[in-house]
Amino acid sequence: MQTLRVNLPITEDRLSNGLHVILHPDPSVPVVAVEVMYHVGSKNESPGHTGLAHLFEHMMFKGSQNVPDGEHFHRLQAVGGQVNGSTNEDRTNYYELVPADQLELALFLESDRMGALLPALTQEKLDNQRDVVRNERRQSYENQPYGLAHETLMAALYPPDYPHHWPVIGSMEDLAAARLDDVRAFFHTYYAPDNACLVLAGNFRIDEARTLIERYFGPIPSHGEPPRPAIGPGTLAAPCEITLPDAVQLPRLYIAWHGAPWNTREDILLDVFTDVLSSGKNSRLYRSLVVDQQCAQSVITYHHGLERTGRLVMQITPRTGHTIGEVRDATMAVVQDVLTHGPDPGEVEKSIMMNLSQHIHGLSSMLHRADAMATYHTLGGSAGLLNTYPDRYQGITPEEVRACAARVLAPPSVTLTVVPHKDGRA
Repeated sequence: MQTLRVNLPITEDRLSNGLHVILHPDPSVPVVAVEVMYHVGSKNESPGHTGLAHLFEHMMFKGSQNVPDGEHFHRLQAVGGQVNGSTNEDRTNYYELVPADQLELALFLESDRMGALLPALTQEKLDNQRDVVRNERRQSYENQPYGLAHETLMAALYPPDYPHHWPVIGSMEDLAAARLDDVRAFFHTYYAPDNACLVLAGNFRIDEARTLIERYFGPIPSHGEPPRPAIGPGTLAAPCEITLPDAVQLPRLYIAWHGAPWNTREDILLDVFTDVLSSGKNSRLYRSLVVDQQCAQSVITYHHGLERTGRLVMQITPRTGHTIGEVRDATMAVVQDVLTHGPDPGEVEKSIMMNLSQHIHGLSSMLHRADAMATYHTLGGSAGLLNTYPDRYQGITPEEVRACAARVLAPPSVTLTVVPHKDGRA
């Protein structure tokens, strides 16, 4: 495990307006990745006002005071750059990968929409992007096989006022009701230098980068610490079973439990546990349900750690001619065996080495490095945690994995069954 260690040079600074700056120079590449991560996601929304974080990801590409609509993409693509953004429950990020001599352009564009987007925000732009997002929801949720399963599962796992009760994309009703004043207030609250970090990874000189960053980001005023939602440990008073009709060919079974926060020891242990169950053709569930019993055509288990909480999910699709009850009994028999006897040492070691290898391989990309540093700072408090990632796997034993999984799977769960319905959703 020690041979998989990394020691990337990372410098962390802070401007007077609160912007956290993370610099990782690497002269061996001809490019530089620039990422701005805002500490805001769907968990910062409230019932009746969902989808604003994701909607704003779209709005940030619609022009700012000094950059007309469409020019952000055009200017970067004209110099061979890659550009995009994403939103999840905990953060929103925007990133560019540009030739090293185009660093100033990327910094100007990101700073201009951080500091000067509101004057260019119009009702027409809001209406346009609202329609884009609503169409995205139709394509990815309403009209997608099993598309509402995850949303239905999360709505049952978390109570209505809990920040993870709703999907990142929001509801159709809330998107339709969003007003320009709501969007402006959301931007002013969360899109500020003191709620963001800026990461540079690639070919640049630190002194020159600092000068450019101060020039473009330094004048942007801080907005003060934004409100943070109170998120306690997830609980479920009693088992919950749901049936969801859908226009699908095969039924599908989902089972979900509350898990552990991201970057905790429990988070890692549950990752190992789910790897033992379903990662690869020699994993417990795949070997038992797909190969030996041939009652399932696919099995997926994963643990998704969030900033303050987490969830563990199992997804099993039966083969034709086999029932949900059959695959559920077969699944829980395998799970119970691991909870009783624990995984084998070889299974634990395989998971650890697989995760560390993926970690090291991912760092070959400047964009991945920048995103990892931004994430570790935003959710973990320090970009330097990237270099200590392998330490999270030190000393893990089969018994520790077993005991952690047994604690998490002991409370009630949510069970969702998606059933074929010839007319679509009932």
